[in-house]
Formats: sequence, structure tokens, C-alpha cells
Amino acid sequence: MKKQLIKVVLSCAVIMGGFTFNSCKKSASASSKNVSRATGWKINAKEGGFQYNSDFKEQATGPGLVFIEGGTFTKGKVQDDVMHDWNNTPTSQHVQSFYMDETEVTNVMYLEYLDYLKAVYPPENPKYTNIYKGALPDTLVWRNRLGYNETMTNNYLRHPAYAEYPVVGVNWIQAVQFSEWRTDRVNEAMLEKEGYLAQDAKYNAMSGEVEGTFSTEAYLNRPESVYNGQIDSLQGKMKKDSVSTFAKRSTGIIMPAYRLPTETEWEYSAAALQGTREYNNYRGRKKYPWEGDYTRNGQRVGRGDQLANFKQGKGDYGGIAGWSDDGADITAQVKSYKPNDLGLYDMAGNVAEWVADVYRPIVDDEISDFNYYRGNIYMKTAIGEDGKVTILRDSVIFDTLPNGKVVAVNLPGEIKMVPVDEEETYLRTNFSDSDNRSYRDGDPGSSRFFDRFAGDDEEDPARKMYDAPKHKVERDEEGEIIREYDKSNNRTTLINDEVRIYKGGSWKDRAYWLDPAQRRFLPQYMATDYIGFRCAMSRVGSKSKTKNKTVRGKKAK
Repeated sequence: MKKQLIKVVLSCAVIMGGFTFNSCKKSASASSKNVSRATGWKINAKEGGFQYNSDFKEQATGPGLVFIEGGTFTKGKVQDDVMHDWNNTPTSQHVQSFYMDETEVTNVMYLEYLDYLKAVYPPENPKYTNIYKGALPDTLVWRNRLGYNETMTNNYLRHPAYAEYPVVGVNWIQAVQFSEWRTDRVNEAMLEKEGYLAQDAKYNAMSGEVEGTFSTEAYLNRPESVYNGQIDSLQGKMKKDSVSTFAKRSTGIIMPAYRLPTETEWEYSAAALQGTREYNNYRGRKKYPWEGDYTRNGQRVGRGDQLANFKQGKGDYGGIAGWSDDGADITAQVKSYKPNDLGLYDMAGNVAEWVADVYRPIVDDEISDFNYYRGNIYMKTAIGEDGKVTILRDSVIFDTLPNGKVVAVNLPGEIKMVPVDEEETYLRTNFSDSDNRSYRDGDPGSSRFFDRFAGDDEEDPARKMYDAPKHKVERDEEGEIIREYDKSNNRTTLINDEVRIYKGGSWKDRAYWLDPAQRRFLPQYMATDYIGFRCAMSRVGSKSKTKNKTVRGKKAK
């Protein structure tokens, strides 16, 4: 009996090649987060091998952002749908957790962006002139043929009195470019904080002491190319034994990109349904981002005060001077009104806001009810003949918009992106093209081509759902703009793939547009005095920051 027991004990502990496998009792090393459950090898061993950030807790909240826990809601549900508009078809949607700017992007935030571009890419240099000019907001949006608004035209963007007011006169393209710049600056500061970049490296780039600048995607794909190839001299404390050390995605330090929110994310955030939920149900309906169906405060403290900045009636942009005034005639300083239940300010009124989506009258909920978004253009990094990612060092690509404005498509130091091809789409079922903005347009299951007698040629322009005007603009050898207007009388719509959605009411709109589900559209190259924007950021990892579920009938501790 004793011999059998000894045999069993010995069979539990088998020593092979330096590894100890204990099947009777789980060893401490097997449960360690620094030991692979796949191979038994050590992770992050000093001798080498697989290196990984096993101490990662959760994504840090970026500057200016508020965490929004995802969930389900009914998108497009408008309470006052007096017109029974086709473009507000209610659909059930689910949104992943993400982050949203607490306020709109302000003038001082945008001025910081302009100051950076002017310092790093001086407009005096003919090669860089249009980088700075292309980023400038259109201050002439304030002008009116029968109104005196020159004060705003001259002062609104740059005067300190308007520093914390939302930036306007920015088109959709400029908003996207600001978001990309913001991503690079935040990650640059984060790498400096964690010791991957030297102290004040970001300022050296602005002062001209270091040529080039920092690009997040360039750093991840070809870190040796950052700062025009001078990254070795700008290594931080993480540099070991004269060997450069670079952060990777797996390091967990580099944040996801700042971007414009999708329409679904924006509407979900504006509705702020967390304040009206009870277990798994919503208590009643919300007409505005706040409780109730009225624009005035019904609480004892502050009763009668306006809860948003909007146009109250014809010739009434603020109300009668005094306690009943909403405190603003044009835009108002951010945080002038109470936030919604998610802690977001001005999700109704002040300025309407650009979102990422391309406009279409209907939402294809049958195709996607998870993170719905129309506007995907799938790209990949361009690989050069040397087998490495192509860096656009000095080659700045400019694009002339339909209104004649010249904008930079890329900044020096960024990586070159090209559309995905058959290598990525062959035999796929989830996508087949790079550009998916017009997906299902003209499809019998969606709607028809605008020309019902169109032939079978897929390249025929008549085989499209929308026939918006097509204006042409180009520049001659001397740089003069040559405009060619579309004078066709057969155009039936203004919708095309360059038309974007904007959400929320503004200081110029009636209360009807304060409903989070209301939606309008404008060409992406146009700007107004009532449209601004705020940024969003995707969340990686868990849906919730905390375990927020409680037993029914018990209070959360």
C-alpha cells in the first residue's frame, strides 16, 4: 500500500528539461501573470524572450475627455416629429463604451493647433504655406448682407474674451485634421511622461532645434523615422545601454486616436439615458438632454432659467434682459449651462456639431445594429521597395476643395496610406471594397437608381442613387482658381459622398432642433457660424470601469 502511494506522489511531479509540472497541486509559478499559460515560459524575462505589459490595468482617460459607458438605445426617436420626416426612422442600436470631449473644442484649443502649425511649418516657406492657411477657420461666416457682425468677424477667433467659446467657421475636413494633430500631441506628451522620449522633445520640434515632428502612426510603424530620423538623440530614460527603446501598441501607453464621434455615439451621449434608467428599462422618454419636455429649469433653485443657448423666437436670440435671459445672443462660453447626466456640456444648443457620418436619409439597421457608422474607407500602409513603411518626409499632398480652399491631405513625417486591394478583400464576406460610403445605394433592397432606365454598365453615372451637382475647381499654372459650375437642370438632390451630418441645435436654431435625434447635413467643405465640433476616442478593454451592477432592492456601496 505504501509503495503504491509513493508511486502516485512521484507520478504527480514530473521533471522534464528544467520544467516542473505539478498536476496534483497548482504551483505558484503557473498562476503567475508573468508565466505563459501556453508554453510555461517566463514573460518579461531579463534574459529575453516574449516581452509584454502584463501590468496593464485600463485605458487612461485622455485630456478633456469623459468616459461614456456603452449600451443600447433607440436611435432616431424624435418626440416632436411634426413632418414625419423619412430621415428619422427609429432603429435599435448598441454602442460600445467610448470617451467624449466634455465641451466643444474652444477657440483657445484651436489657436494652440494653429500656433503649432505656424511654428513647425512656417507659412513663409512656399512649401508649407497652404498647411497653415488650410487650417484657418473661415471668420467671414459671421457676415450677413443685412446685419452688422464685423465685431465677430474680426475678434471672435483670436480675442481673449472669446477664448473659452466654441470654435466655429471650421468645416468637417478641418475638424478631422485637428483631431489627428491632437492625437499626435497627446501621445507625444504621454511617451515623454513614461520616459520613451526626452524631456521637452516636443518643444524642441516647435522651436526648430529638431527637424520634423512626431507622428503616432509613424512611431508605431517606423520609430526610427520620427523627428526626421533624429529619434535616437531624443530618447528618454527608458534607453538602455545606448540601445534605443520604443513603445509599441502592446506597451499599452499609446492612446487610440482622437476623432469625430459617429452619429450614433453623439446621439447616445446627448440623450444621456443613464439618468432615466431603472434596472433594465428606461423610465419615460426624454425630449432633451435634460429631464422634462421644457427648455426652462423647473427645479426650485434656478427655476425659470434657460437650460440651453438657442433662438427662442423670431428676433429673440436671448430673451428679455434680466433674469429670463439665457445669457447669450451668439455662442456662449462653454460650461455656461448644466451638464447632462453623463457630465457633457452643451449637447443641446450653443453650436451644432459635426459628426463623422456621411449623410443618408435612412439607417441600415438590418446591416448593422452595433456601432453603426456610414463612412468607412479602409486604408493600409504603403510599403516601399525596401519592404518598409513609406514615410512622407517632404512630400506634402494638397487637395483643392470644391469651394477653392486648399488643404493639406498629410503633414510631413506621416506615413503614406493607400486603399485596401484584393489582397484584403478576396473571398471576404464582411467587406468587398475600400470605399463603403455609398454601400447599398441603388440596391433593390435599399432604393433605386435615380435613372430607372440606366443600362447595365456599372460605370454609368446613371447607375447611382443620387445625382447631386458636380462643380469642378482647378488651378492654372499661375495658381489662379478656375471654377466650373454644374448648370444642369436635371439634378434632383444635394446628397453625395462628401455630405456630412451635423447634430444638435445651436444659438441660431429654434428649440425643435435641440432634440438629440434630429439630424441635418452639409457638404464637408463648408463652414458656418453655428457649427462647431468635439472629439471622441474609442475605449479599449472592458465595457465598464467599475462593476456597477447591484442586487435588486439594494443600494450600491
